[in-house]
Amino acid sequence: MLRRNFLLLAIAASLPKFGWAQSLSSKPIKIIVPFAPGGGNDVIARQLAKELSELRKQSVLVENKPGAGGNIGTEYVARAPADEITLLLGHTGTVSINPVLLKTGMDPTRDLEPIALLASTSLVLVVAQDSRIKSVQNIIEFSSQRTAPFNYGSSGNGTGGHLTGEMFKEVTGVKMSHIPYKGTGPALVDVAGGQLDFMFSVIPPAMALIQSGKLRAIAVTSKKRLPILPDVPTVMEANIKSLMNFDSSVSYGVLSSNKISPAMAKELTGQVLKIGGGAEFQSKLVSEGAVPVLGNGAEYSKLIQSETKKWASVIKKSGAVPD
Repeated sequence: MLRRNFLLLAIAASLPKFGWAQSLSSKPIKIIVPFAPGGGNDVIARQLAKELSELRKQSVLVENKPGAGGNIGTEYVARAPADEITLLLGHTGTVSINPVLLKTGMDPTRDLEPIALLASTSLVLVVAQDSRIKSVQNIIEFSSQRTAPFNYGSSGNGTGGHLTGEMFKEVTGVKMSHIPYKGTGPALVDVAGGQLDFMFSVIPPAMALIQSGKLRAIAVTSKKRLPILPDVPTVMEANIKSLMNFDSSVSYGVLSSNKISPAMAKELTGQVLKIGGGAEFQSKLVSEGAVPVLGNGAEYSKLIQSETKKWASVIKKSGAVPD
């Protein structure tokens, strides 16, 4: 009798776990994009959803939850219940800049579970086609010859373009005045028209103006050149001592709620990295101006922490505040 009771208890104890596993495999996976449709995050998330659905034989849905600079979608994932798989297509702005800039109190490596690092991209430094600025060296040279600061634009206070400009100003000593816009498009139009001296822009919206000859790309802000702009040097290639370690890259990765089980996190890490290493996914990245950079959850967590430290310093020294 005692043996029979132990057997019944063991079976009963296993039932909730079995039911939970069944629930996870039958419910759709959600990938949250914390921005409006159409941007780089959205494009990458939809390609990931397509391939992850095929790999897992399970429905994978993309939901856009924009607002508060990406913070609404990020917090939604952090609060997701344990009985569903809810993923975040995160990037540097949402997981390394927002916690400092917005003082959210969130620690992505504590309140979320980094699953995998997927890709990296850069900003592009653009000037008008007829600008006398032809290189990064010109900006530094001309700054010493003028009393007025350069005017540089961005898509808003606290954005990547703004903070990259502040970091450039800090390390070079170039006199620069930030002009925030409500979006990247209007700022790029004013660079092309000569109302702004230059801008550190995300790549996709700048490409049409570069290709049409209205803007000239003079540098990218990553450590290496990008396949989509192979002839454009990096800022570091200016060979100026203060810029030898200049890097303003935007990393894309997948995170989940920290309620996810270690076994499921490990399973998803393997699947996401398998997709990230595939030709179809990498082709989509390159078309968006990104490059594949793969890493497991621990490696992604380490990158988030180092990027948070870097941008916290820029925010503090510049006094940047969000719109």
